[in-house]
Order: sequence, then C-alpha cells, then structure tokens
Amino acid sequence: MTTTTLDDVSTTDHGRTDGDGTIGAGRPFALLLVITGALGLLAAWVITLDKFKLLEDPNFKPACSINPIISCGNIMKSAQAEVFGFPNPMAGLVGFGVVIAIGMAVLAGARFKAWYWIGLNIGTLLGTVFCMWLMSQSLYVINSLCLWCTLTWLVTILMFWYTTVHNIKHRIIPLPTGLRNTVLEFHWVVPVLWYGVIGLLILTKWWTQYWSTLL
Repeated sequence: MTTTTLDDVSTTDHGRTDGDGTIGAGRPFALLLVITGALGLLAAWVITLDKFKLLEDPNFKPACSINPIISCGNIMKSAQAEVFGFPNPMAGLVGFGVVIAIGMAVLAGARFKAWYWIGLNIGTLLGTVFCMWLMSQSLYVINSLCLWCTLTWLVTILMFWYTTVHNIKHRIIPLPTGLRNTVLEFHWVVPVLWYGVIGLLILTKWWTQYWSTLL
C-alpha cells in the first residue's frame, strides 16, 4: 500500500483548500480512523462491562479469562487497571469515540487546520505511550495477558502512526526531504516491526511456561 493510496486527499490541491489553510485527508485514512476507533471502542466497552460485573461479583470470570496466562480478570483486578482513579477503558470509551467522530467527519468532507491534526497526533501519541506502559505492566508485573487489551494496543499504534504519516505528508510535521520521502515510501515498515516486537515479547515471555506446551 503506497502513501498515495493510503491518504489520497486530492489530485489538485495536495490537501489544502485555496487560502484558508485547512487540510483534508483521503478516504482510506478516514476509514482507518473509523475502523481502528471502532475496534478500540468495542474493546473498551467489553472491558468496562466486565469490570462492572467484577465489582458486583468478585468471583465473576470474564469470557476472555481462558487460563492463568490469558486472563482478563487478573488484569482488571490489578492497580494498573485504574491508573486515573477509574477503570482505564472508560477513558478509551471517550478517546476512541473522538477518533471515530474525526474519521466520520473526514469521510463527509471535513477539513481541519494544522493545529487540529497536531492535536490528533499528540492525543494518539499519548494513548500509544500509555498502551505501551500497560503492555509492560501486563507482561512483566501482572504476568497476565488480556486479549481485549492487546487489541487496544494494536489499534492505537496504527492510528498514531498513520496520523503521523498524514502529518508528514502534508508537511504539518516538517522533515528533511530525504527522510520525508523514506517515511512516505516505506510507511508500512514501522507498524510491521512494532507488531513483530510485541508478538516476540509475548512469545518469549511465556514460551517455556505456556506456549511450548501447546506444541
């Protein structure tokens, strides 16, 4: 997938209207925001419902608690699940909802100022940093894996990276020409490597304890 396919704004104005400095985005990028936002919202919704059930009944077992390793229940009972004083997925309900709204607006033809795109970039960056911290806590402190949480990590990474690519393409984020062209040409490399590292960390963490027993 080339950047042109991913984020083809216009064949004439390269994403800017005449004179007002607004910047649009192509249909594929807008769909990416909607789809990743929807998947993140689904994960946040399911985890929130299970968290409420767990508060009502301490013995409640979420459907995704398959074994001691893949256990959403262990994650939900941890202190890390309420970093801000309320269940983390409640923040996801708001954040992913915003991303969906932006994606739908772009699909309808909305265009935004550069500061708006930077705001989306910062928001998705903070979400990604938080997800990576939660991942480290899940793997090396709580010692359990939540499949819904993992889905959240993956979609947040994707929306952050391609928002960054969008902003680099339209020079909202200035880069030297050579680096900019490299990012636009090989934009797919970063998420592929990122996902690969996450998969490798999960695999090696519980290889002898669980995964090797499945072979």
